[in-house]
Amino acid sequence: MNETIKIRQIKKSDNPFISRVIKSTLEEYDVAIEGTAYMDPETDAMFGAYRDPSSVYFVALINNKVVGGAGIKQLKDGDPEICELQKMYILPEARNKKIGKSLILKCLDFAAAHGYRHCYLETFPKMESAIRLYRRNGFEKLEHALGNTCHYSCNVWMLKKLGGPGIEAAHTNSDQP
Repeated sequence: MNETIKIRQIKKSDNPFISRVIKSTLEEYDVAIEGTAYMDPETDAMFGAYRDPSSVYFVALINNKVVGGAGIKQLKDGDPEICELQKMYILPEARNKKIGKSLILKCLDFAAAHGYRHCYLETFPKMESAIRLYRRNGFEKLEHALGNTCHYSCNVWMLKKLGGPGIEAAHTNSDQP
């Protein structure tokens, strides 16, 4: 069967579909818990959560069905030159089709074009394939969280330099101890 894969910015009508993608992926990995995107009020209203001009959320579609997504937003309570790769989730049937890489690249291009110098993300150790994908795209593990994402159950933190000062500078500019 021929599949048509498309990545575009989120529309309001995508809200229930991307919410289901996010929640079902967290259920799949047994991390549908407090302190994650599962309980985050933004998850059910993604279109509205990314209306600021310095943020964006992309959805991935296969044959017009929402199968994944990822977004960029300034890191909450962090250095204004650090953005966060947020709510990147892909349904099992859409994995291993280069959709994750395409979403990351679109998000990083947006981040660089909007003046961000670093991109931060949080995830879980169980999401091994996602961590491998992040590493292949230049993200390095950190020893502690940056900013205040309210996703305190995520305990893998990663950062990618987009330009400007090195990763060490991002660590020292953090509001975190």
